Amino acid sequence: MRLLLFSDLHRDVRAARDLLNRASEYDVLVGAGDFANMHTGLADCLTILKQAPNPLVIVPGNNETQAALARLCQDWTKIHVLHGTGIRLNGIDFFGVGGGIPVTPFGSWSYDFTESQATELLQNCPPRCVLITHSPPKGAVDRNAQGESLGSTSIRECILRTEPLLAVCGHIHASAQKRELLGNTPVINAGPTGVVFEIEDRPEFSE
Repeated sequence: MRLLLFSDLHRDVRAARDLLNRASEYDVLVGAGDFANMHTGLADCLTILKQAPNPLVIVPGNNETQAALARLCQDWTKIHVLHGTGIRLNGIDFFGVGGGIPVTPFGSWSYDFTESQATELLQNCPPRCVLITHSPPKGAVDRNAQGESLGSTSIRECILRTEPLLAVCGHIHASAQKRELLGNTPVINAGPTGVVFEIEDRPEFSE
């Protein structure tokens, strides 16, 4: 299965059109949140991406809510919004949790969750799935421009417990397109330009 991974479009319609132009080459598109800017312009990029010929699996970022995403996408049958939920596509389980984890310093507008809340949302994550979170796990692809590690301990614990085939995230822009191993799991902070990942017996990733 060939996946096209992305995150943090933040209303960048040019980046969305580029992803759409590439979409037919992949089996599933995976979007790790932040389609809007502070809850504004949520439809800008998703209206473009809904034209993709194949499934799109997404989670909310901290710039939009699960409810807003679900309302927007309710009639778009190829877009699957996950948040504490999963779906099986082509024999592979996908499980997603969105929002800022842990709570960000951005204030009340940000769609955030505590580590305790995130642990509950992640409790049904199946083993060997594709895990999609907006926030990165603690200690992997989670460093900001100042070198601070800002990732989530609950996401890290989930990855070590369930050993996903792949963990996709975004949120920390300075780590976009970076990838690391956490245990046996490749973790990719996708970014808006897109990263390709192939699920095989020995998964590999490339730009």
